Amino acid sequence: MHLPALTLAYWCVLVAALLPYLAAYIAKIGSFRLRDNQAPRDWMGRQAGWRARALAAQNNSFEGLPFFIGAVVIAHLLGAAQARLDMLAAAYVLLRIVYIALYIRGFGTARSTVWALAFAVNIAILFAGR
Repeated sequence: MHLPALTLAYWCVLVAALLPYLAAYIAKIGSFRLRDNQAPRDWMGRQAGWRARALAAQNNSFEGLPFFIGAVVIAHLLGAAQARLDMLAAAYVLLRIVYIALYIRGFGTARSTVWALAFAVNIAILFAGR
């Protein structure tokens, strides 16, 4: 199998696209049954506590994804320095992983701070082009 020669920033796009599914998987561990797949949104609506927060983290991860993808693509198109772009994209993904963990654990203020940092990194990515 030959993997495409993608930049680290593009690999970060893939990882960021997988993060919402990771959050959903965490929410479903040990609770989601085959019968729940008949009406998964009903199951989601019955969740509380950390499971509900994991599902909220999933939703937020999907919501932030278009801006991140767009910023990375625009930065590439504008000729951003690759090392800088890679570093920023990796920082964004790491912040989003921390964000999901804080969300699930219920640390609202820390979660919001990390969200704001990730958003600022995303803006930096957008303007990283020359």
